Amino acid sequence: MPEKRSGVREGKDRPLTVHHLNELLLISSLVLLIAVAAVRISSRSGLPSLLLYLGIGVVIGQDGLFHVKFDNVELTQVIGYAALVVILAEGGLGTKWKEVRPALPAAAALSTVGVGVSVGVTATAAHYLIGLEWRQALIIGAVVSSTDAAAVFSVLRKVPLPSRVTGALEAESGFNDAPVVIMVVALSAAGPVEHWYVLLGEIALELAIGACIGLAVGWAGAFGLRRVALPASGLYPIAVMAIAVAAYALGAAAHGSGFLAVYLASMVLGNSKLPHAPANRGFAEGLGWIAQIGMFVLLGLLVTPHQLGDDFMPALIVGLVLTVVARPLAVLVSLAPFRIPWQEQALMSWAGLRGAVPIILATIPMVAGIEGSLRIFNIVFLLVVVYTLVQGPTLPWLAKALRLGASTDTADLGIESAPLERLRGHLLSVAIPEGSKMHGVEVAELRLPPGSAVTLVVRDDKSFVPLPATVLRRGDELLVVATDPVRDAAEQRLRAVAQGGKLAGWLGTGRGTGSGRGTGGGGGSASGRGSGIAGKLS
Repeated sequence: MPEKRSGVREGKDRPLTVHHLNELLLISSLVLLIAVAAVRISSRSGLPSLLLYLGIGVVIGQDGLFHVKFDNVELTQVIGYAALVVILAEGGLGTKWKEVRPALPAAAALSTVGVGVSVGVTATAAHYLIGLEWRQALIIGAVVSSTDAAAVFSVLRKVPLPSRVTGALEAESGFNDAPVVIMVVALSAAGPVEHWYVLLGEIALELAIGACIGLAVGWAGAFGLRRVALPASGLYPIAVMAIAVAAYALGAAAHGSGFLAVYLASMVLGNSKLPHAPANRGFAEGLGWIAQIGMFVLLGLLVTPHQLGDDFMPALIVGLVLTVVARPLAVLVSLAPFRIPWQEQALMSWAGLRGAVPIILATIPMVAGIEGSLRIFNIVFLLVVVYTLVQGPTLPWLAKALRLGASTDTADLGIESAPLERLRGHLLSVAIPEGSKMHGVEVAELRLPPGSAVTLVVRDDKSFVPLPATVLRRGDELLVVATDPVRDAAEQRLRAVAQGGKLAGWLGTGRGTGSGRGTGGGGGSASGRGSGIAGKLS
């Protein structure tokens, strides 16, 4: 009989009341607070936070301290899909195009050819080494072949790596969910599996549809947000996330890959210099954390620990083949046409972390009623936990051993823009980070284009109106006023100075904007206007 769980228990359903809502809100808030505190433990231990969240779910579950019984696979899958949409949107908004662009061909190869190689090797091992039928073996191979963006970057954020490595891993994590989801759904469908060339054609078509819709929605959303001044700054993050989610829904409704659509749309939005960009990313990051916490806790609730014993050794065997054979072979084959040093390939092989995505995908055959689906779920769950424990903490050590743990990239500026519709101008809020070559540059040496000026500097919690000879320092926050026609040129000039110093544009570093004259007179006249604008916004 097909193995399938249901969370509906006849005769025990009761209408939801305010009393139940109070209990639900209290429990949810306590779980969130515990999960937030667990991030501190995660950052100190080097373990991905997903393991701690899964642990919280297991502790709450029927084999844990609170004996909460939860077995609704359908609800878990729906919430998991929704959470994955939010996580991909957050990842896309934080993806820097300048880092991804050089690594885009390699990432595309890893998320297509690499996935195919990984599925084939892992499925073969699952069939011959642990005796699974071919359909079950292929499902496991497809499920665990997708790297998880949340798991990868919760670890990579702690390790400064060359931009080519981070760009390839980031794009791969965003891209490879789409083909894997299509493959798992096809393998879990009723009836015989279609010919492999038909399946490949469907995957290619869905990816193409999803990519076109994602890019179109992202471009249209960015076009609108850059030209419409909303009445409150808090509306911009909401609009950005709504556009990203709409890209997923439109992509899925058009029988394309909604996951690829939401990632590409978010990447376009995140690189379009939208108003309040740091606030947009901060809001998305907060939603991403909530999505991760809810998803992992729910998955921890769904698993039944006392049923995992028989599947522990099969999970170790499949995971070992995946980690030391399938993933390195996939990286080697995918990156063969590119000139990537072996050290970087070795790190990419070990950085193929699995997280919530494989566990969520393992619910698809359970909902479809595939025979042996409960065993597939247990094997995938154990594999993710065990090998995340191994790979996560050792990744920084491996990066250091391969001498890839130091990044020589100059720190970029964080520039936030607020449109001033009636005044036909923009406020640019600029924070000078550590490593920026803007340190030691005088205001006049910024050589901002006419129509823009530095109106305020905040240093050591004190604000003052700068003079042309004021020397900027690390940690300063600048308020730059720019008229509509020169807004992009002013931001471009600020970034050029941050990368190349005061001589940017003269020595081939960046593109200088404006003349060689400083902002002397203009700086003074704009200061009063800028102060008035700032006061009005506050």
